Amino acid sequence: MAKKLTKYILAEKDMPTSWYNILPDLPKPLPPLLHPQTHEPTILPPPLFPAALNDQEFSKEHFIEIPEEVQEVYKMYRPTPLIRAYKLEKALGTPAQIFYKYEGVSPAGSHKLNTAIAQAYYNKKAGIKRLATETGAGQWGSALALACQYMGLECKVYMVKVSYNQKPYRRIMMETWGATVIPSPSTETNIGKQILAQDPNSPGSLGIAISEAVEDAFSRDDTCYSLGSVLNHVILHQSIIGLETEKQCEMAGVYPDILIGCVGGGSNFGGLAVPFVKDKMKGKKIQIIAVEPSACPSMTKGPYAWDYGDVAGMAPIAKMFTLGHAFIPSPIHAGGLRYHGMSPLVSHLHKLELIEARAVDQKATFESAIKFARTEGIIPAPEPAHAIKVVIDEALKCKESGEKKVIVMGLSGHGHFDLGAYELFLAGKLEADAYSEDNVKKALSQLPKVDYVESK
Repeated sequence: MAKKLTKYILAEKDMPTSWYNILPDLPKPLPPLLHPQTHEPTILPPPLFPAALNDQEFSKEHFIEIPEEVQEVYKMYRPTPLIRAYKLEKALGTPAQIFYKYEGVSPAGSHKLNTAIAQAYYNKKAGIKRLATETGAGQWGSALALACQYMGLECKVYMVKVSYNQKPYRRIMMETWGATVIPSPSTETNIGKQILAQDPNSPGSLGIAISEAVEDAFSRDDTCYSLGSVLNHVILHQSIIGLETEKQCEMAGVYPDILIGCVGGGSNFGGLAVPFVKDKMKGKKIQIIAVEPSACPSMTKGPYAWDYGDVAGMAPIAKMFTLGHAFIPSPIHAGGLRYHGMSPLVSHLHKLELIEARAVDQKATFESAIKFARTEGIIPAPEPAHAIKVVIDEALKCKESGEKKVIVMGLSGHGHFDLGAYELFLAGKLEADAYSEDNVKKALSQLPKVDYVESK
């Protein structure tokens, strides 16, 4: 029985001082990254990433200490609260207990700062002066802009064009923190010029923006590339979310029956989930659900296959659930979820049936976001609103069955810069998701031909 409290807040001294690495605990090893030309196992390209992050990407250590300089910045906003959603429970008439881990209290407004600070720190230690990156909705770009400001680095952000136009205040936020932001595809890179030659009105995609940022980093000796999701070291840094959530559930006297998070590239969901996946591998009964948009359903409709992480095929090839690196999803407002593939680690957990995946429509997502905002008071970003939709679904199932389940959700960020999308929804002008099987089929036909055979 939970204590009659609304917020469960850890003291600063109780903030985790190490990140959790799930790789050595997996029952089957994660498939390797493959070199884009030779198709042989490879590391992260050294010109793009500092050695420390490459070491973390493949580490066999269960816990990796958080550097003191990173901890000091974390303490500006961490530990983040775990909040009991009493008003939402009452509105739904459910016997379920609903909790959400709220990452929107960070200065950047989302969970992305957890890895941005760490990545900027390790690049600074390696002597790098400038970072190039991509961003969808702008949460990652905002976080890296601020992290670079803290660590004294320059920051160049290639922002997916549809989000650049939809979310001008995210761009202004990044520029306020010193970053240079341009819409992608752009005329500043060869891949951007190629895309615009084929389609001058291209809305862009994360895959295209990644290619532009990678090309930028390859072209300068003082620059590294920084990725806000997908990779193992990113999920490692985000594991602080799940580690704190474990402690806070103990404070509340509960353990989740259901754990839910939105998933695009995998960092928010992975960071929340990995400590609980470890419990599940040890026999703990818990349902772990990753929620993606029906406009970009890599886990629910894509094959588990080898694919490039970017449109140009410059990044390593990874085994993941994918819609094809050439796939460009419709311009939904959850820009952070418009990625053609899924984190190799999250994909692997899904393949091992340690987690499950669901896809939800944009309109139903915003209906759930409005209900959450009108009960809990927080206007969620469109990305975690996908998780809220499934939380409500599961809570209503409990209402029908009478089961008093504990549901814990990751609320990865606020939606203060997404009010344009809310305006469209409230005016009845928000379009339904568009998903083209023909476009996916065409993109999947361009998957790399890989002969690599995994060991049993």
